[in-house]
Amino acid sequence: MAGRRARTGRGWDASPPRTGDAGTPPGPRRQRRGRPDGEHEPGAGAEAPPRDEAEIAREICLRQLAVRPRTRAELAGALARREISEEVAAEVLDRYDEVGIVDDAAFARAWVTSRHAGRGLARRALANELRQRGVDGDVASEALGALDAETEAETARALVERKLRTVRGEPEAVFRRLVGMLARKGYPPGVAIRAVKDALAAQSAEAAEFADQIDADALTEAETDPDRDGRPLG
Repeated sequence: MAGRRARTGRGWDASPPRTGDAGTPPGPRRQRRGRPDGEHEPGAGAEAPPRDEAEIAREICLRQLAVRPRTRAELAGALARREISEEVAAEVLDRYDEVGIVDDAAFARAWVTSRHAGRGLARRALANELRQRGVDGDVASEALGALDAETEAETARALVERKLRTVRGEPEAVFRRLVGMLARKGYPPGVAIRAVKDALAAQSAEAAEFADQIDADALTEAETDPDRDGRPLG
């Protein structure tokens, strides 16, 4: 009997048969995909129908707008980069104009308010940013009209007073650095010089003596070049 078991491979040293979870031999291996006979399901592998170009254009615009508000020119540029035809782009953007999703005037007003309050930018710098974003000149001018000269001067003084708390050096060097900081933010030379002069006059006796010697009307824009001292701030 022992020899018979050895010949049949059923002895104690024979490898046990593979079993399933219930201890029974597993059935045929299941195919991963398709039918058991190897055929594909009807329609499997078929190419999807081409998507409508206008639908793609709308999705591109909505993704852009989800990041931040955009001007019409910015959206048009994004569509052109994705090779959306000019006709379809114009159709989609015209519709967005109609329903108010794209509104360059509202964008410009919000941009001016936000960038002036958050970064202290003056009208000249803000006008440049709006132009770079494709805002029409008349639309930009109307938005910038809300930022009057008095508000601009007050913001300049506040910027100087805040920066003056951390700036160290001789009064003349501090003066040029602070004027340069305001110049980069778009403030005219006269506004920048007066703001710094007033702040220095209130800082110390030495700074006040230096400030008394400054003639804001006599200094030219060339003398207030923000890169002149090589140490930009702001």
